[in-house]
Amino acid sequence: MSILTTIEQGILTIEFDRLDKKNAITAAMYQAMADALRAAETDPAVRAILLRGKPEVFTAGNDLEDFMKRPPTGGEGAEPAPVFQFLQQISQAGKPLVAAVSGPAVGVGTTMLLHCDLVYASETARLSLPFAQLGLCPEAASSLLLPRLLGYQRAAEKLLLGEAFGAQEAQQIGLVARVLPVAELHEFAWQQARKLAALPASSLRETKRLMKGGDKAAVLARMAEEGESFRRMLQAPEAKEAFTAFFEKRKPDFSRFD
Repeated sequence: MSILTTIEQGILTIEFDRLDKKNAITAAMYQAMADALRAAETDPAVRAILLRGKPEVFTAGNDLEDFMKRPPTGGEGAEPAPVFQFLQQISQAGKPLVAAVSGPAVGVGTTMLLHCDLVYASETARLSLPFAQLGLCPEAASSLLLPRLLGYQRAAEKLLLGEAFGAQEAQQIGLVARVLPVAELHEFAWQQARKLAALPASSLRETKRLMKGGDKAAVLARMAEEGESFRRMLQAPEAKEAFTAFFEKRKPDFSRFD
């Protein structure tokens, strides 16, 4: 399995462990993370959750080969695909979530951070949201949460152009709490998670609930809307051209599409 999970000192650590593939996420990895987050909600041994990758890379986002073999399916009344199960679990988590981001964080590697309570990044972190470049639309309710966080103009720049940005900019726009040297990142994030694990669980849950306000229903509704668009666009010619170009190692040509 390319997801490592451990529980130690009240902290559930979920770690991407597929460095040879730049921690690209498969359906099985999404399922493992969704299951771990779901179990954590009712496990008294878990008081905080830490998400991390490797010092070299957080995650390259979806494993495109696996993604095309097992495209996310399911609409109303159907069992959600593993990716949507994961997004639902991380967005609705009642326990505090800490993320340690180093190196590339592509697509869902960036949007999942919108649902974490404390995000720390190394100086080498490079975040990007290349959904439009792949002929797709945003996910994880990022079309709702990014404009709220950044304002429309800066969110549009990130989501429409999909260009990578560094840790310092991520901190400036409020997506990252602190930027640290690579060698210090994981230990610092672990110590922050330990601080959370030592606090009253009920206080953390209630504080998080109040800060989130009425967003939970809005987030779920937007994720459902994004999911419907995402599934439809995945079958469209633009996405097929983008994915084919990726595998053929060439620049996609969207000029023939309206």
